[in-house]
Amino acid sequence: MSNILKSLLVGTALTAVTAAHATELEVTHWWTSGGEAVAVTKFAEAWNATGNTWVDGAIAGSGGTARPIIISRILGGDPMAATQLNHGRQAEELIEAGLLLDLTDVAEAGGWADLVNPSALLDACTLDGKIYCVPVNIHSAQWIWLSHDAYEKAGLEVPANWNEFVASAPALQDAGTLPLAMGQQGWQQNIAFGAITLAVAGLDAWKEVNINKNADVARGAEYTAAFEAVAAARSLASESNVQDWNQATNMVITGAAGGQIMGDWAQGEFAVAGAVEGEDYSCLPGLGLNPILDTGGDAFYFPVIDDADITAAQKELAALLISPQVQVDFNLAKGSLPVRGDVDLSAANGCMQKGLQILADGGVLPSSDLSFSQDTTLQIEDLMAQFWSGDMSAADAQESYAQLIEDAD
Repeated sequence: MSNILKSLLVGTALTAVTAAHATELEVTHWWTSGGEAVAVTKFAEAWNATGNTWVDGAIAGSGGTARPIIISRILGGDPMAATQLNHGRQAEELIEAGLLLDLTDVAEAGGWADLVNPSALLDACTLDGKIYCVPVNIHSAQWIWLSHDAYEKAGLEVPANWNEFVASAPALQDAGTLPLAMGQQGWQQNIAFGAITLAVAGLDAWKEVNINKNADVARGAEYTAAFEAVAAARSLASESNVQDWNQATNMVITGAAGGQIMGDWAQGEFAVAGAVEGEDYSCLPGLGLNPILDTGGDAFYFPVIDDADITAAQKELAALLISPQVQVDFNLAKGSLPVRGDVDLSAANGCMQKGLQILADGGVLPSSDLSFSQDTTLQIEDLMAQFWSGDMSAADAQESYAQLIEDAD
């Protein structure tokens, strides 16, 4: 066991996994795009270096595809040893059913309460005073990624904000370039809706709806402007026929599209393609209008398994995932920010530096995953899929959305 892990576990009754008791742990996740696969390898390599074995259980598709499979296995008595989920309310029922491992002793030994920044990420792993997951990154969704090749082809400067992007759309179209790449999945369309809403409706209105669940504000003028802006964005993406988010990102990388609204995990795809921030692409947090980011992200949960060696190994892996060097290696590859506030990210590119500065300035919001139940989130995603893909009016979409907020749990 490394010195880092020894220090993290000192004072606990955890059993160290020695070479003689090396343990295989199956780890499920949905990180299967090029950049994501590189990132998860950093975790696997670190775990294998301890003498244990990472058995990769990648599930193709998005979280919406993977989560039901993961939850079904746990409920069905065929649990993996560890699994990715988003920190938030997705695991509440599993915790309440006693199916997930209590990591409080690991968290206390490692001083997670003093290290995790913002603290809301650890709060999201906590239920009834006990900690059930280890947060591994901070992901934010409010970004637009812009192709320098597309703008050079159109003879335009790269936009500095969403308004300039919208104004540039006719010139992009005249140059044969799709203005906005968009994958045809509700969760991607919901990300775009959220980013546009925060930029157009503003922070106060966003908080009222997403934190306080104020349906009156969802029906109000600020959200009317936001829905009209989303309807305009829908027209800019009308010829985007790709399905997966990374396919849409590739359209930006290759210059086939001017931009994409997507979370900061898109950075991993640019990195794998050898694209350089500031030369080949630009990134605008808050769409360049409102540089405030939400603090969503990923966490690992550990199903209860009736085997003392497995349990000890699960806790060792939990400590490893949040250890300093592993946090740096993983997040540099993933494009996300580390959950530790005490690591050196001087090697981060300009986009990550922007995110770090926003985090340092306190310009962060809780992710809707922390506020809305999974059922409410899926209903909103279904609505956004209808709105983006069909001819639903902005007014009708707004009223349907306000009703979902009114009924949200």
